[in-house]
Formats: sequence, C-alpha cells, structure tokens
Amino acid sequence: MRFDDRFLEEIKSRVRLSDVIGKSVKLKRQGREFVGLSPFSKEKSPSFFVNDDKGFFHDFSSGKHGDLIAFFQETERLTFVEAVERLAAEAGVPMPEPDAQSAQQEEKRKSLTDWMDHAAKWFEAELRRPVGAAARAYLEKRGLPESEWKRFGLGFSPAGRTALKDYLIAKGAKPADLVDAGLLIAPEDGGAPYDRFRDRIIFPIADARGKIVSFGGRAMDPEARAKYLNGPETSLFHKGRLLYGLPEARKILHAGQAGGGDAALVVVEGYMDVIACQRAGIAAVAPLGTALTEEQMEVLWRLHPEPTLSFDGDKAGQRAASRAIDRALPLLKPGRSFRFSVVEGGKDPDDVLREQGPAALKSQLANTTPFVEALFTREKDAEPLDTPERKAGLKQRLRAAGQTIADKDLAQAYRDDLLARLDTLLGRDAPQARPAWQPRAPYDGGRGGGWKRGAPPLLPPTPQGLAAAERLANSLDPLAAALAKGALEDPHRLDDHLEDLPTKGFGDPALKGLANELTSVRLEAEGLDSEGLARHLRSRGFAALLTDIDRAAAASGAPFLKQDVTLEAARSQWSHAFSVLNRLAALEEAVSSAKGRLGGRSDMEAFERLKMERDNLKRAVRSGTLWSEAI
Repeated sequence: MRFDDRFLEEIKSRVRLSDVIGKSVKLKRQGREFVGLSPFSKEKSPSFFVNDDKGFFHDFSSGKHGDLIAFFQETERLTFVEAVERLAAEAGVPMPEPDAQSAQQEEKRKSLTDWMDHAAKWFEAELRRPVGAAARAYLEKRGLPESEWKRFGLGFSPAGRTALKDYLIAKGAKPADLVDAGLLIAPEDGGAPYDRFRDRIIFPIADARGKIVSFGGRAMDPEARAKYLNGPETSLFHKGRLLYGLPEARKILHAGQAGGGDAALVVVEGYMDVIACQRAGIAAVAPLGTALTEEQMEVLWRLHPEPTLSFDGDKAGQRAASRAIDRALPLLKPGRSFRFSVVEGGKDPDDVLREQGPAALKSQLANTTPFVEALFTREKDAEPLDTPERKAGLKQRLRAAGQTIADKDLAQAYRDDLLARLDTLLGRDAPQARPAWQPRAPYDGGRGGGWKRGAPPLLPPTPQGLAAAERLANSLDPLAAALAKGALEDPHRLDDHLEDLPTKGFGDPALKGLANELTSVRLEAEGLDSEGLARHLRSRGFAALLTDIDRAAAASGAPFLKQDVTLEAARSQWSHAFSVLNRLAALEEAVSSAKGRLGGRSDMEAFERLKMERDNLKRAVRSGTLWSEAI
C-alpha cells in the first residue's frame, strides 16, 4: 500500500532511533551520535552509528544506511509495508486503512520505477556506442574521464525521435506508462508519443533512497532551445522536493563525519558543478531547475546545520541567492542556518577543479559568509545611501528582515546584529548591545521582581534581595543547576552539544539565557577556559545567577562535580545527565500532546507508554539511580 508522507514522518517523529535500535544493538554515546557493533556483519571494532537528530543510521562495515524503516527491513527481513507496520506499533500510531486505489497506485509507481531503471541502463550503453562519440569527447574535454561515468550514471540519448521508445516497448512497456514516467512526450494534437530526451548527455536524478525517478539532459547542439532539460513533474518526481546528487552527497558527509571531521554540505547550481565537487570529496547537491524551495531547505538541514549556498557571481546567481535568503529567513532557528560562498573569478566549481585541482576548490568553497552578513550586504547594496530617506529606508528594511524570522530569540538577535552593522556603516557609535543570545536582561538579584529588559547596573543586594535570590536558588532544578555548573567548570563538555544547547538548555527555563550565552561564547571564543568564561559571564550580568547555580547544584548529588572523579568519567556522566534531562523535557511535551489526542485504545496505550517512560525517568533522577546507567 502507498503511505502518505505525513504519516511516515509522524511515526518517525514519535520514537527516537537510539531507543528502538538500542533494543537489539548495544549502543554507546560518542559525541552527537551513538556507536555500536554492526548488526549486519561480524566485527570487533564498532562501525555502526546512530544519529537521533538527523534520523538515520549508517553502518560503515556494510555500507548500509537509512531510517528506522530501513533498519527493520534490513535486520528483520521485512517488506516495506511490514517495516512501516512495525514502526507504527513502536510509535503507538494506528495504521491507515488500506484501499484498493492506494494499492493500485503503488503498483503503478513500482512499474514506472522499473522502466526508469531500464532507461538508465540504455542511456549508459548508448554513451559507449559509436553514436555517443561526440558526447564522450565533450565529457573528456570537461575533464570528466570515462572511469567516473559509471559512478554518476552518465549516459547519452541519440538524436532519433523514438530510439528509447522503441527499445522500451520491445521490452514490454506501454507508451502511456512511459509518458507518465516523463520519458516520452505526448503531442497535444493526439499524435504518437516521442522521446523527451534527444541528442543530450543524460544525468540520472535519484530520490533520497537512491531510486532513479527522472533524468536531466544537456544538449549537444549549441543552438538547442534549452541547454539543460529536466524531466516533468510525475508521480515519481517532484522538482521542489528533491536535490540532484543527494545520495552520493550523503555518503561523502558520512565518511567525513566518521573520520572525525566537520564535512561541509554545499549547494551549487548545476549537474557538472555537483559532479566536480563530489569528485573533489565535497558533499554537494543542486536544485532541479528551480529556486531553492522550503522543502529542499528542510532536507538540507536534516543533513547539516549550516549548508553553504554557492551560486554563480553573475546577476542570475545573485538573484538565486536573494530568493534563497527570502525563503530561508522565516525558517531560521538557532543551529539551523545557511552560509554563502562565491567561487573566485566568475568561474564554476567545475572550472576550478579542472584548472586548479581539488585543493583549490575546497579552499574556495570553505571561504564563506554568514547568513546575517549576506542579508545585510544585500539590503545595503539595494540603493545608494546618499540621502536621509534612503538611510532610513535601509534601517526599515533591516528591521523588517529581522521580524520575518519566526524564532523570537533569533529574530531579536538578528535585529540587534543588523542595526549594529548599520551604525558601523554610518559611522555612529553603536549602543551597548545586550548579549547576542540572551533573550532577557541579567537577573537583578531579586530587587525588582526577577528579570528585566534594560536593567541598570547592579547595586549591592539588600537583605530582601538576598532572600529573593535564595528562593530562586531553591527553585532551580538541582540537576539542571549541576549541569550548568559542570559546563562552567569544564567548557569542553559543551562541544558535542552546541546544536542542542540553544533550544534545550539545561532542562530548566530559568537557565535558557545562560545556555544561549554559552553557545555563543563557545562558537565565537573557543579558547576561553573556565576562569575566562566566568569573567565573561559576570561582565554580561550573570553574576547573581552563577551564585544561585552554585547553591542549587550543591543539593544535586551529581557525581561529575565531585573532586575524586576522573575527567573522562565526569564528562561521560555529564553527557548522560544532559541526555536524560533533554529526554525528560521531550517526554513532558509528548505526554501533554498525546493527552490532547486521546481518541481510542491505541491512543491511550501510546499515552500510557509515554507517561510510564517519563515517570521512570523522573524516579531515576530523584533517586540518583540514573548515575548507575551512565556510560
């Protein structure tokens, strides 16, 4: 049966990969991921990785990769439908009622996919036949040797009007099915369908699972109306959702991450640019003849927190970058943005690889501009700033751009940053800014009711203020305070959690501002030790809160704060506690959400499972038994 994409995303979002896979594979946390011995092959050193944030597993010993559905298919030998049923049971979500129409549509899709595979093999064969001589020469001229053609599935479509059609019909295909697959064009006057791709170098387009769903073609005739031609929208192919080169880019990303590096993900403009980057070991993809869509951005962010957009430096490339800025702005969140890069000298990545080699291409694409800087430059360059009206217009545009961001804390941070840049541009002394990531002003020691915006310089606290501070310290969650104290004493503990820290904090809302400031500091000033970090935080107005954290943490019983614990053990225990509190916060939210959706037995069972897990975690935190589970 055919499952709606929303249903599949729903059941995946209800469970955590490491929890489910951990039932059959012994996993150990390693930075942002979990690692264990491969369930697919015998090995002594672990090479099986699970990433909860990105929703995938990857096994380097066998090359297998995928989500929970793929894991069930591989380990339990289930069909796709059976694997979905298994995952739905884990998530406590009822299966949709099957219907004859869905079954018929799924069978049709499978048939079309089969014909796409046949077409791909035929295109590849044609490239190596005499009819493909000019195409082979072109690829060689572009610096793409024959040894690389198979890796990227390159092929050739001859100039004949029905060459592919005749081949596939001889194998049993129906012309109507080939039209539905986008391989043939059906004339509007009712004439016989003919080949869509003629006299073109062929680039197969695959979906996230690596299945070929369409093709792109580069014209050999310089006078052709369209230099590049993509297949049309079909039941298999949706241009706005897919990215060219995605399966290969994933492999490169995973290889880089497994090696301990921070591999970049780059978005370029065309097929040959993607191929050039991937040959140089750079994970690269390209949109398919359209501006980068919101759906494609979500796909990119699932793979990398800050992909690099590298469009051409000409006017068309600048327009593409500007459209990407406008579409991305509302979607930005802490830990989810873009960077921008322009290849030098107006060249394409393909040109740089051919003329200067892989190292030069990597170097140029690594020279990036932050999103906020690209946004400011675009607005600044929109018109001359030679009149008060135009200067005021720029300020208005910058404020409006910041307000476009849905995340309130990030929107405020953007407005502060953009207006500070404007002050610098206009030669004005910028006002003293609030901490970039602190949504509220420093805690005032209880003198005025807690947190205020624009609080005046701190004065010595009154006895009443000290009492209020004592109450705040008592109200802080002891374990959350211990996590904060542990991070302050050993800032390196934060390094594997910087993506999570701004949104999840330390498990206590009162510490959210501190978590945001720590994230900003670790990203911008990695060399700060614990003493330097403490001085910085006091200068930012966190002095009272630091005292409160010390008081509350003393009651936590957290072993990672004890003097007789080794550094390695303390870091492991701290990371474990961080994961527990984040999981507990997620469960609280899930229980609340599930409570509002109770409609049947399956909903009640799912609610009870979530509630039981939450309560068990709470008991482990209260009793201190969670430390016996620490890795």
